Amino acid sequence: MKIEGASLELGSGFKHLYTSPPLGFSGYATNFDEARYVIFGVPFDGTSSYRPGSRFAPMAIREASLNIETYSFRTGLDIEDLRLSDLGDLHIADLDETLRRAGSVVKEISALGKVPLAMGGEHTISFATSRALGKPLKIVSFDAHMDLRDDYLGVRLCHATFNRRLCEELGNEALIEVGIRAVCKEELDYAKKKGIRFITSRQIMEEPKEAFKDLEESLEGAGRIYVTVDMDVLDPAFAPGVGNPEPEGLPTSILLDLLKIVCDERCLGFDIVEVTPLYDRGETAIQAAKIIFEALCYLESHRK
Repeated sequence: MKIEGASLELGSGFKHLYTSPPLGFSGYATNFDEARYVIFGVPFDGTSSYRPGSRFAPMAIREASLNIETYSFRTGLDIEDLRLSDLGDLHIADLDETLRRAGSVVKEISALGKVPLAMGGEHTISFATSRALGKPLKIVSFDAHMDLRDDYLGVRLCHATFNRRLCEELGNEALIEVGIRAVCKEELDYAKKKGIRFITSRQIMEEPKEAFKDLEESLEGAGRIYVTVDMDVLDPAFAPGVGNPEPEGLPTSILLDLLKIVCDERCLGFDIVEVTPLYDRGETAIQAAKIIFEALCYLESHRK
């Protein structure tokens, strides 16, 4: 039964880090102890450089999730049948403390055998939520941007640099970037020099079979995967409400097809970031909610 605004049992030692949501994601409440998937918001956009406002995304995505249908034709599953718990939103502070808290929560959720799913917020949060799972790890980043600058506006850890910091910690082989179409020369040179695998949106649209094969081959032998979706990977026609929109992006259906490759039994965590609700009329939050629904159903189809 769909219970809007349900009060959820948080359980576990990190519940003090959260504010309980007035709306629980999807409206289908499972208490924390019984949940297989645990969703939480990180309403932080402290390093945003163009269009701030992704701090409002977690509640916008929750609201959208209550107002779209939950059955997946792709998997034959329904969100209603998944054991999903919404912890609420992380109490945020400055960047370092917010990342510390987000990483701590992911570690604890994962240690309990559950799959964490974070809703940003800006993309910098993925630095904490992915690295919290430790090595070895393949991080599949769906994004218009590489986020591989060494620094941006004098800052070494922000939404434009976090992937470079991840590569420095986890190794260049850990990162696979999909949907790329907006880079600076520094990033492109760095990616080529370090052998970082990336697939452009143009490759995907012009030669989809080859691009899908490339992604599958990139993950051969990977036992542990983390997936991050920056909503600007979609074309602005589909997702106008993002922090840094770029033309020539992917349509939603293609993104969902690509997610099928990575959201399987190897996927230990997932995030969706950079929805900026102030810049549209709810369309991007609806897309984000739908992507989460389908990703969860993909994960469940491999865990039944």
